[in-house]
Amino acid sequence: MPTVLPASARTVDIREEYLSLNRRKRMYGGILLIVFLAMFVSGFRIAEHRNAASLSEGFSRILDFPRDLVTEAWGNAANLPAHAARAFPALVETVNIALVSTILGCILGTLLALAGTRGLARWPRLIPLARRSADVCRAVPEIVIALVLIFILGGGPVPAMIAIAIHTAGAQGKLFSEVNENVDMKPVEGLASVGANWWQRTWLGVFPQVMPNYLSYSLLRLEINIRASAILGFVGAGGIGYELRNAMTFGQGKFDQAAAIFLMLFATIVLVDQLSSWMRNSLTRGRGAQ
Repeated sequence: MPTVLPASARTVDIREEYLSLNRRKRMYGGILLIVFLAMFVSGFRIAEHRNAASLSEGFSRILDFPRDLVTEAWGNAANLPAHAARAFPALVETVNIALVSTILGCILGTLLALAGTRGLARWPRLIPLARRSADVCRAVPEIVIALVLIFILGGGPVPAMIAIAIHTAGAQGKLFSEVNENVDMKPVEGLASVGANWWQRTWLGVFPQVMPNYLSYSLLRLEINIRASAILGFVGAGGIGYELRNAMTFGQGKFDQAAAIFLMLFATIVLVDQLSSWMRNSLTRGRGAQ
């Protein structure tokens, strides 16, 4: 007959096991921290050795560019509105790139999400393929895709739009799939019981539940894509980033133009952020939400 330990003994055993696990966890954490610090120091020393100038030598000049930019922009403050007006078409191009790529990416992300969600996919055997496709689209940075497309298609907004749309499809496919997994299946099963096909079940039973979150995530992605489209302009993909790169490349004498572009881009991002935040709250919590 097995021996039954008293409650106090079992409590002591559980406490000792917990303390042992805690010590082991701290030991593993310490080892990982040491490995990380060793890799960080090693990588820093390699980069310091291979760079033309060391960080210690350039650290004293780290504020030179911001100081020159602010000084020249302050001295030529009267020219900032004219510079902003000249760069405004490029800003519109950047916003257009972000809008089109967001729409295309969200449509493709919706298809990947529907194809990769268990219980909703029309062809369950293709679920792993849909999920891995979303992973690949999400794993490759936009700038890498844009550089490849610029080499193939040449500079302009089209490579940027395609690159951002591909990355958006992967990111939204993952987010939309997680939303789909929380869908109440009772409406879908009810539609199936009356003979509705897959598209009718999805359109009438799934989309009404997920659409507020879909739109919320899409608006959030639009904010990200505006920043991404501005960054891709630095590699020749057009838009406001291209104008900013040209202004910064010429250096002094163009810093007031760069400052005007910085201010206009900052104001646009803040405006889009506030507008999309208000719209997301309206969609997910109701129009009365703050």
